[in-house]
Amino acid sequence: MTHSRLFAVIGHLAAGIAAAFLLLGSAHARDVRAPVTAQTQMVAAANPHAAEAGREILRAGGSAVDAAVAMQMVLTLVEPQSSGIGGGAFLLHWSAQDGALDAWDGREKAPEAATPDLFLDDQGQPLKFFDALVGGRAVGVPGALAMLAAAHERQGNLPWADLFQPAIRLARSGFEVSQRLHDAIVAGRDLIASRTAAATYFLDATGDPLPVGHVLRNAALADTLSQIAEKGPRAFYEGEIARKIVAAVQGDVGNPGRLEMSDMAAYRPVLREAVCAPYRAHRVCGMPPPTSGGIAVLQMLGVLQRFDLAALDPVSAETAHLIAEAGRLAFADRNLYVADPDYVEVPVDALLDRGYLARRSALISVDASMGKATAGRPLDRADLVPGAGFDVPSTSHLVAVDADGNVVSMTTSVEFRFGSHLMVGGFLLNNQLTDFSFRPLDADGRVVANAVQPGKRPRSSMSPTIAFDEAGKPVLAVGSPGGSRIPGYTLRALLGVLDWDLDPQAALDLPHVVNRNGATDLEAGTAAEALAPALESKGHEVRVVEMTSGLHAIAIGTDGTLTGAADRRREGVALGD
Repeated sequence: MTHSRLFAVIGHLAAGIAAAFLLLGSAHARDVRAPVTAQTQMVAAANPHAAEAGREILRAGGSAVDAAVAMQMVLTLVEPQSSGIGGGAFLLHWSAQDGALDAWDGREKAPEAATPDLFLDDQGQPLKFFDALVGGRAVGVPGALAMLAAAHERQGNLPWADLFQPAIRLARSGFEVSQRLHDAIVAGRDLIASRTAAATYFLDATGDPLPVGHVLRNAALADTLSQIAEKGPRAFYEGEIARKIVAAVQGDVGNPGRLEMSDMAAYRPVLREAVCAPYRAHRVCGMPPPTSGGIAVLQMLGVLQRFDLAALDPVSAETAHLIAEAGRLAFADRNLYVADPDYVEVPVDALLDRGYLARRSALISVDASMGKATAGRPLDRADLVPGAGFDVPSTSHLVAVDADGNVVSMTTSVEFRFGSHLMVGGFLLNNQLTDFSFRPLDADGRVVANAVQPGKRPRSSMSPTIAFDEAGKPVLAVGSPGGSRIPGYTLRALLGVLDWDLDPQAALDLPHVVNRNGATDLEAGTAAEALAPALESKGHEVRVVEMTSGLHAIAIGTDGTLTGAADRRREGVALGD
């Protein structure tokens, strides 16, 4: 290593440490953490109970997929505001045995009775977000459980029923309400109070949020999980549980939905082809549509590739400017092109073509912001028009590496905080249909790519990612919750490890800079705030905002050492052996 390169690495490490200390002053940071190391196996998840369940399964000889199933079941219990069996998920799995990379799509689907006017009022105008969100209207067919069952059938080691036991035990014995869960209940109290089952569970007899430390038991969820453990996923999609879900959705007072038993029974996860692209000496892979996350992350990496990021300070105006401009370009394309590929022809290969990305990168000036970017034209697709969708941040992420070297990166969600606020069998139902564009047509009558259609999967931003070295071996599994900021959070962690040689914890601690083709958002309470004047001088509109990402990562060294990290902005941990 040259002296200049050595000094650069030292500088980057120092910047990561400085960023970690600066995070201490923010409301969401609680501690300074060192990365966790292990030699054999590791998990990282958004709650200690979930991580402990994953490690328990690995110690019993379970696979990375087995651990993911167990962690999701526990997250359903202890982090209900973010994910659960009433929602959906995307899972990347790399097999150490044959090098196969599976991209599992467990995204929710719209009911067959859903029509393009689902979120329009009687005058044909879009509903207000919260009018659409709460109740049955926004509930899609949950996909997480079916996806995990399919992945387990393909890559599981332990019996299906064994994977549910940690969650069942914890649901019956109870767990202490964490600060994060308490804060979520406080923030959502009014909406929770509007639905009886959720109010009874999350609020006390006087209508106040359950306090931190309250021992919360969930016998109904324990019974639900016991049925699924014993009878398999069909118990959820065709049996008594399915009937309760449909009854709750259709019978919701004030905002009934269109879900039918036939929708539940017909749901199937999809095994898709991962999207991959080179980045310097690595190959980075993510999820394909209907999530936009994989394409967005790879596009941002692609347009940044011509810049020598390793020579820049990771917490500098120069770096923040480049990251923001890359985000503008990626989100311009995202909003125009990406939707459910079973309904819309998404030009994935063209969007990731190296020549196309080089032309997009040439639009970036180091001296001035381009302002609002327009979508590129990798193909002539005049039939498509941009569509938004709300894509709000209440999601979770987990990673696992088992003793055989198999790797899982999974992002899972019920969409908004506490989803639709409908509770059935001890778990919450999603509101993922609000990820569709509420307006099905533009002013000229053209169909919006992400419009509601029967059986369609709404666009997402979830970005579970695995990076590989030149030999094709995985070196990093990472991902985050955070709504439409997820690709930006994931990009930041990737750059921290791949460009600045930071350990995963230091990479996750870097202050966030995100642009979604609008204002450049700087993370409040961090070193990023100080970058505002320099960015404004380059023409950026700057906003300083809270950004509670929930990144989890595991790096795999050349000697097989595992290094794990959990985002200090939330309550997760990494555990390994």
